[in-house]
Formats: sequence, structure tokens, C-alpha cells
Amino acid sequence: MGLLAVLSLTGLLPVDPRAMSNASASTSDIAKPSTGPLVRLVGLCVNFGRHQVLRDINLDIPRGETLAIIGESGCGKTVLLKSIIGLIAPSKGEVYFDGQNMGMLNEREQTKQRARFGFVFQGAALFDSMTVAQNVAFPLRQHTRKSAEEVQQIVLARLAEVGLPEDIVAKRPAELSGGMRKRVGLARALALEPEIILYDEPTTGLDPIMADVINELIISTRSRHPVTSVVVTHDMRTAQKVADRIVMLYPLARLEPDEPQILYDGPPEEIHRSGDPRVTQFVRGEARERLMELRQHNQGRGALV
Repeated sequence: MGLLAVLSLTGLLPVDPRAMSNASASTSDIAKPSTGPLVRLVGLCVNFGRHQVLRDINLDIPRGETLAIIGESGCGKTVLLKSIIGLIAPSKGEVYFDGQNMGMLNEREQTKQRARFGFVFQGAALFDSMTVAQNVAFPLRQHTRKSAEEVQQIVLARLAEVGLPEDIVAKRPAELSGGMRKRVGLARALALEPEIILYDEPTTGLDPIMADVINELIISTRSRHPVTSVVVTHDMRTAQKVADRIVMLYPLARLEPDEPQILYDGPPEEIHRSGDPRVTQFVRGEARERLMELRQHNQGRGALV
């Protein structure tokens, strides 16, 4: 992900004051909350040149739900996440957030909507030149008029919420473990009290114990705040522990033209009983069928040489 995207999603991107109201400003020009799902995708397609990544995705995400999006590498999970927040524009179809079509909003309106999101990056995306306190505080300093004392209180509260002590505030990201950086990233995502948090592979690169710490933090965040969560992961332990609902995507290159890209959409406890062998193989981590496909592909390429 590029630097501008990181800045935008962490609230660090400098914006025209006319394009972003602060927390104390009037919100009379913001549409009233919709009574429907918080996020709605209608016929979403995303192409990069001739390469199609997402095809005809229809998905509703109700308020307060924790949705896990699973699937093998290259199936479009992160592209879907970026489409929800408006970093990637649909090639076709619509993305609605709180009843508003994101593609119909101007830059000022999109900036306001993105301020309602929190984003936890796969690599935390902390700024190396800043201390932990500065990383967590920056969105508050950028988008609010809170006093230094208020900002400090929020920073300490958010760090405590993710299980980090006060003595960490002066450290820089290079001094932290991978798990601590992930927690600082979550603290920063919570700084502006978002309505929806998007997690991109939150447990990747962590040992099983620290991965479960992150899982517990996702759960506790949901219990403390009225937040909707979307968790992109390939870790079935994470998906089954934190999610109310699981959606599984499949790579388009391995689908027939008329096959839906969503292979499973339902509760975690039912996914083991899916009648689709592709879902079962992913959930169980069984590579036999995939290895056979790769062998057949390689043999076919050899036959053409």
C-alpha cells in the first residue's frame, strides 16, 4: 500500500480544512444514519487492466457485526477491504456506506466518511520517526481541536485498552515487538472512535499466543465500543474465534465464468459442514487437490513447449 493510502487511512494525511470538519464542528451537512446495513456492496467488480480480481460481489454488512473474509492468497480479500473504504474505485457496481454511494461523493464528503473508519494494517504502518504516543495522537491532532491534556488522556486510555503500559509512550516502533506494534496500530485506529474497523491480516507474522492476544483484543474492542468490524484473514482460528459471520472468496482464475466468487457466507459454526469441497479443503488446510491442479497446470505448460 502506498504512503498516501497509509496517510489517508490513519488520519495523518493533511487535508483542506474545508474538506474535513473537526470533532467539535457541526455535522448538520452529514446525512442522517441509514436504517439499513452499514456497508452494502452491489454487483462490485474490480479490474486492474485486463486482470479481474472481484466479480459481481453482493454483500451486506449489518451494524455491529464482525465479519471475517477468508480465502487463499490472490482471491481479492484486501482489494475488497480497500473498496469498502473507497481507496479502490469499482470498475463496475456500487459501494454504499451508511446508505450513501461512495462513488457519488465528492472529495470533501469522502474524507468525512473515511473519518468514520479505523484501519489496522497488516504491518501496523507506524511511522518510524514518531514515538508511540505521537503515532496514536496524530489523528487526534489532525482532525480535532482537543487540548494537549485531552489528547494525552485519550492516548493513554487507548494504549491501556490494548494492554500496553504507559512506559511505552516514548518508545519508537523499532523498539517494539511485532505484537506490540500491532497493538499500537489498533490503539491508533481507535483514537477517533470509529464506527467501523477494518483489519487486514491482523495476526500475520505472530506466534500463536500473540495471535490469540490480538484475537481477544478484537473481541474486547467490539464489547467496549458499538463498532462494526471487517477482518480479512487466512487464519481459521482467528475467523472462527472473532467472527459472527464468515465469507469465503475464491480466485477468479479458478472459477468458471458463471460461478459466484463467494463460496461461503454464513456462521462460523456451519462452515465445517459446507458441501463445497473447496471450502472444506481451505478450512482444514488440505493441499492435496491444489497440488494436483498445480501438477496438471505444469504438465500442460510442458506439453506446449
